Amino acid sequence: MQLENYALGRWTKGDGEGQALYNSINGDLVATATSKGLDFAEMMDYARKVGGPALRKLTFQERGLMLKKLAFHLLEKKETFYKVSWATGATKADSWVDIEGGIGNLFANASLRRQFPDLPYYIDGESVKLSKEGTFIGHHICTPKRGVAIHINAFNFPVWGMLEKIAVNLLAGVPAIVKPATATSFLTEVVVKEIIASQILPEGSLQLICGSANGILESVTSEDVVTFTGSASTGKMLKSHPRILEESVPFNLEADSLNAMVLGEDAKQGTAEFDLFIKEAVREMTTKAGQKCTAVRRILVPVNLVEDVQIALGQRLSTVIIGDPNVEGVRMGALANKDQVKEVSEKVQELSKTQEIVFGNLNDFDVKGADKNKGAFISPILFLNSDPFKYTDCHNIEAFGPVSTIIPYHNIDEAIELARMGKGSLCCSVVTADDDFAREFVIGAASMHGRILILNSDCAKESTGHGSPLPMLVHGGPGRAGGGEEMGGKRGVLHYMQRTAIQGSPTTLTNITQQYQYGGKQFEDNIHPFRKHFEELKVSETYITAKHTVTEADITNFANVSGDNFYAHMDATSLEGTIFEGRVAHGYFILSKAAGLFVDPRKGPVLLNYGLDECRFVKPVYPGMTIGVKFTCKEKISQEKRDEDDIAKGIVRWLVDVYDETGETVAIATILTMVKKLNQE
Repeated sequence: MQLENYALGRWTKGDGEGQALYNSINGDLVATATSKGLDFAEMMDYARKVGGPALRKLTFQERGLMLKKLAFHLLEKKETFYKVSWATGATKADSWVDIEGGIGNLFANASLRRQFPDLPYYIDGESVKLSKEGTFIGHHICTPKRGVAIHINAFNFPVWGMLEKIAVNLLAGVPAIVKPATATSFLTEVVVKEIIASQILPEGSLQLICGSANGILESVTSEDVVTFTGSASTGKMLKSHPRILEESVPFNLEADSLNAMVLGEDAKQGTAEFDLFIKEAVREMTTKAGQKCTAVRRILVPVNLVEDVQIALGQRLSTVIIGDPNVEGVRMGALANKDQVKEVSEKVQELSKTQEIVFGNLNDFDVKGADKNKGAFISPILFLNSDPFKYTDCHNIEAFGPVSTIIPYHNIDEAIELARMGKGSLCCSVVTADDDFAREFVIGAASMHGRILILNSDCAKESTGHGSPLPMLVHGGPGRAGGGEEMGGKRGVLHYMQRTAIQGSPTTLTNITQQYQYGGKQFEDNIHPFRKHFEELKVSETYITAKHTVTEADITNFANVSGDNFYAHMDATSLEGTIFEGRVAHGYFILSKAAGLFVDPRKGPVLLNYGLDECRFVKPVYPGMTIGVKFTCKEKISQEKRDEDDIAKGIVRWLVDVYDETGETVAIATILTMVKKLNQE
């Protein structure tokens, strides 16, 4: 079978025979792959002119729901993906991380839509007052780049690597061209075929290159974004491409790193943390046969616990059965191909010059259910480095397989220094029940790490583990790890958007942002806003309430109801030396009374009070002062129906501006209501 590329809206085979791709378990030919004949410049132009405009027409809410629909579709097809994944050498557990972990990224980013407005663009942060009278303000908006995201991915996660990246750029409103590593692109192709067949994404949103993408960077422009996952050397070469430099193209590099796992000084044999450490270290060595950019390469252990750790790791590694993942009992599959076996073996031999192998053998190991000479199998290899400050190869050479080194340390300062000697890592773990040890280590090591897991018995049951990047947290690291960031929730989405400062009057910026800006023009209607359905409400629409004069009885009664008898409210004799001139009204009384003033009590489109986003009490309110409320529609966010029986509705954010008889604001808050829609379809 020759793999197909998806370009310019159609599936097409490349010219010529292409590169042969082999089953890493049995050595059989799986497919050939070539991209020869593709015009990368045309593909990029197609993405910009077809996919980009279609995505930019959608709001964040619509894009998020699109991702959710796609995630459910791929979940239904997952068994097809699992069958193909086997040929990459992955066990069922490995494939779960790759396939369902990738789909999980789609779900996570779909949920992220709730942090964005119901607009195609994003309003970033708060407005900035730029003038004395407040007639000139500034703000920031983020709009989708009008380019294409080019994702050049690694061989180890052919599904997750693609889905975790496109989920973010699609939510941002930017199309993508995906170039998976050729060795395992046969699995990526199967997934993309399902994505395209589903017709869930607008045409032009996603294109696929199976084969070489050499030359694709020649056509990038300043609005494109390039991401690369793979070796540091290749990444640096691509990052320094003249076109990348000339056009100032954002380039996100995520490279393999020499990640460390640290056993705390308190975690002696017999403790829960010691057992957790051994279990996690072995899992990190053997999951995906160690072919993870986050895998543990350096195992840092207190010098007095080295022997205990070496014995425990050796015992547990000896139970790991290598072989065909379809055979019962097999816990570690194969490397991606024989080229990887050769490369890892060479790195093991280099490392052997300065440290001792204490478990494993490159040649003498058993394979279950397969021929180790036909497949791409390798044994787990565990080293011991007795002098890691003198023999530093373990801090510089990475064997991208099931290979790790035990490294002793004498105190926490040494542990921090050794962890930092990796010169920049994607992740690090410290296993300890001593929170003071954890704090000192994290603060000391954090600047050289993209992520640090603190693992102990409190979180072990629900911990996702050392090697699992999560969509809501940044994935990347400084130095050797590439200096990039992926995912990270909202942070990742903004990577594909241009942040622009905008300046003008509050009224003009209200119109641009579709969020009411304080000081902007307001308009009143004869109909109370709580009598209006979601579609009928307009941003800047304001209800000016009746007024209420606060009394001492109000303060006393609220104290009795709430139980808040704080001295400033109840004891006028205790106010000397305070900022108060007399008994002051509770802030929450002011907010509650404001609600009493702006609420229409009759049953109507408002379904419920959804919550309070922010609240400030900015001026004391004393008995005798009169308050009123300007109640302004600040923003509207549509919600989808959960099922056919659900009510069609949206969330409305209201600015509650409570003012006194002088016109000065005494309290300001943003509340949310859930409002029924007129259209229930």
